Amino acid sequence: MLNRVFLIGRCVADPELQHTNSGNPFTRFRIAVNRPYRDRNGNWQEEVLFIDVVVWGDAADRAVTRLNKGSRVLVEGRLVQSSWETESGEKRSKIEVRADRVVALDYRQEESQEPEEIEDDIDF
Repeated sequence: MLNRVFLIGRCVADPELQHTNSGNPFTRFRIAVNRPYRDRNGNWQEEVLFIDVVVWGDAADRAVTRLNKGSRVLVEGRLVQSSWETESGEKRSKIEVRADRVVALDYRQEESQEPEEIEDDIDF
């Protein structure tokens, strides 16, 4: 079986660094992924998907400093499903990308013109 996702999109908001109760850093951010296509009449249309991404460890720190609202980003990871119950007892779930690799496509270091890879070796 295979669970691998590769996405290129734009951040819809600035990522914010958070920590678990045990102190592990993580950030969640959402990207917009556009897909242009032609409709039945031959006119160009655009489908937009909004995808939630979570990044852990040192990569979360780097994502917060290198990604902003509107940044182009490549995300590689796997899909995970989270489930929870609301205070009123309703069951909820969502699917998000657990990122293994994040590349800030707009970020440029002073000495290099290569895209900046935001990667972490921690396996979750």
